[in-house]
Amino acid sequence: MVLDHLIGNKRPVKDLSPAVMGGLPMPMKSDEQKMIERGMESCAFKSLLACVGGFVLGGAFGVFTAGIDTNVGFDPKDPLRTPTAREVLKDMGQRGMSYAKNFAIVGAMFSCTECIIESLV
Repeated sequence: MVLDHLIGNKRPVKDLSPAVMGGLPMPMKSDEQKMIERGMESCAFKSLLACVGGFVLGGAFGVFTAGIDTNVGFDPKDPLRTPTAREVLKDMGQRGMSYAKNFAIVGAMFSCTECIIESLV
């Protein structure tokens, strides 16, 4: 009977809020706050955030690498010709977009895979 009371469904549910455990009191969350919290913890939101972050970082990395690359605007027919600013900026934009797409895909795939494995375990 004692074990049934301690382990069974007769055991009272304790409120483990920080105020009970000696921490700072926290107000109860509204339904809207709970809904937003669930949305932000969803796999879709995490994957979208990783995709956008990867796109931004990949774009910045692509523009940076194109800016320091010595072969930007290089013409094999005339190796002594200096590339114009338009050619350099065009190459920087193309390389930045290429890197941005790749980083976005990798970030979304990693985040989605991690979140799915985390939710299954």
